Amino acid sequence: MAESFSTSFINMVSCLLVISSIFNQGADCLQRFDKQPVYSEVNPGEDIKLDCKIFNKKGSCSWQKDNKPVGIYLKKYEWAGSESDGDCSLWVRAATLEFDDGEWECQVTASDFTTQDALTSTPVRLVVRVAPQRPRIEFRSAQLLPGHNVTGRAGERAAVKCVSRYGNPPARIKWFVGDEDVTSASRQSDAPETDNPRTAAAASLLEILLDKDRHGQTLRCVALHESYPTKSLSVEARLDVTYPPEVRLIGAPNGDLEEGSPVVLRCVTDANPPASVVWRRAGRTDIASLEESLQFRPVTRKDSATYTCQAKNTLGASEPITVYLDVKYPPQIKSVGKDRLTTATLFSQVAFECDADANPTPTFQWLQRVGPDAVLVRSRESRLVLANVSYDHQGEYVCRVTNLIAGTERPVQSEAITIQVVGAPQVVREEVEVIAARGSDATLRMVVCADPRPNTASWEWGSLQLKAGEGIGKYQAEELKQDGREDCYEARLYVREVEPSDSRSYFLLVKNERGIDKHWVRLVVRGSYTEPISMMTLVSAASGCLLVFILCVLCAVYCVRTEKCCFSRRGDFKPTDLESEKSDIDSMTGRKTPRIEASVLHGQHNGPGEAMYCSTPTRRLAPPHSTPHLITGSSGSPEAMKVRLAAMVLQPPTRV
Repeated sequence: MAESFSTSFINMVSCLLVISSIFNQGADCLQRFDKQPVYSEVNPGEDIKLDCKIFNKKGSCSWQKDNKPVGIYLKKYEWAGSESDGDCSLWVRAATLEFDDGEWECQVTASDFTTQDALTSTPVRLVVRVAPQRPRIEFRSAQLLPGHNVTGRAGERAAVKCVSRYGNPPARIKWFVGDEDVTSASRQSDAPETDNPRTAAAASLLEILLDKDRHGQTLRCVALHESYPTKSLSVEARLDVTYPPEVRLIGAPNGDLEEGSPVVLRCVTDANPPASVVWRRAGRTDIASLEESLQFRPVTRKDSATYTCQAKNTLGASEPITVYLDVKYPPQIKSVGKDRLTTATLFSQVAFECDADANPTPTFQWLQRVGPDAVLVRSRESRLVLANVSYDHQGEYVCRVTNLIAGTERPVQSEAITIQVVGAPQVVREEVEVIAARGSDATLRMVVCADPRPNTASWEWGSLQLKAGEGIGKYQAEELKQDGREDCYEARLYVREVEPSDSRSYFLLVKNERGIDKHWVRLVVRGSYTEPISMMTLVSAASGCLLVFILCVLCAVYCVRTEKCCFSRRGDFKPTDLESEKSDIDSMTGRKTPRIEASVLHGQHNGPGEAMYCSTPTRRLAPPHSTPHLITGSSGSPEAMKVRLAAMVLQPPTRV
């Protein structure tokens, strides 16, 4: 059964193969296109071949243009190959737009009227190229001449059109802003020309966002066409983006601006159309400048102010920008008072004002000249007030004013003014104690200031008075001598070979026509040597004393140790021996000594001498035959026992 099924299947497959072979042979008998014509372009006057090849061709070849048959004409339309071989290709000689541009079809008649295998190719376009006109840009329905502007306000969208006319095929249009390709933002449309339908006009519409950054850039339209000698032609326009002004400041000082320096402030504007600039000074209604730059050559302290720059154009005004000029200048002292010489009464008050102009604010110092190269700061304010004038305040004063510009001090000093103090004498309270060694000479000095000069001066102590220029005994008072300061004098009292009795207070009494003053200085006499003991001597003496003390201590320690050893070898008396004697006395009176009882009870007994006097642990044991000798109360009275024991104590122990 399986064999019959296999045989039937093989027979059926064989039949199908035969039928298929027969069908294919019938199909291969029909003619069909092996190659159809395709879209082609040709330049005017050039030849072009339209390909058309037929497989198993039986019918006749023919061509149609724009649905009309085309004949075969020598030097115009010619067969390109052997028609009998199925090649129906056609040469179009010296192509022209008028005759050859259009829709072409390749056709083949049927093999016979019963087969119905006639062929017609898909219509294809043969384009006879025509170079389009140069492209042009249109904006707001008007043509822009080359190099003209596309004007619009920043933020708006501008619709710009590029047109290329009378081209076949229509030109392909591209857009560029600067070097940026913006074709993707455009839309191109082609339309046949009304007066020449075989050509077309290409129009591309570009919508571009006008931005301030694109102001002044080039907008370029490029038409691409194979008929152009350079394959493309372009036209350009300039983007004119308008916007209100913006300003920025250049030249503002970034450090200290010193008087006399040149300053140029520039108000740089960014605007389209161009803007006008106005400089104003704060606090004034007039205009400082209408130029872009505001110049100060040089700048002075009067130019210190706030300046504002603002720009305007037809679209609006910028935000004002402000700069502050702070002109620095060193101090300039205007006045320190009307008089260069001021006379002040002692203990009165005087004041001076140092009027100075400076920027930045300066510091003040009132300096009193107290020596050739020394000054004393009397005040750190612009105003100097001396509330209680003394002769110390007499002299020359200057006002020193300082400020800091660019990290450098700029000091200036006024002319000197002089204070003259008049009044009663004033003894300067300086040295209050003079120390002198006994037997030496002492000099007591005091300074007194007075204007007018003192007419009398004297030293007083105890009941004595010694005028200047006089002497008595070992005391000598000198005349007043001019001190280093003006109107000040030095008084001196010499005391020769001073003694402790000279230790006291000495008073200087000074008078002039305006008053009197008195003050003291104390003389202290110390020691009995005219020359002080040197430190080296004191150190040497202290070292010697310390050495002697150490030697004494060492000797004492040595003696004590030596004596103690002697007593130990001799078994000398110890405090414990006295206790033993007391115990014996107690036993004589009928009282037992705990120590002795304990010894007896335990069968231990030493010799009488050792039991009484030896307190050391190295006691010799008694011979075995010895018997204890107990002291009883029948031996005698307590007084007699004491006498006996006293002798025993003073004697060395008896050795057995």
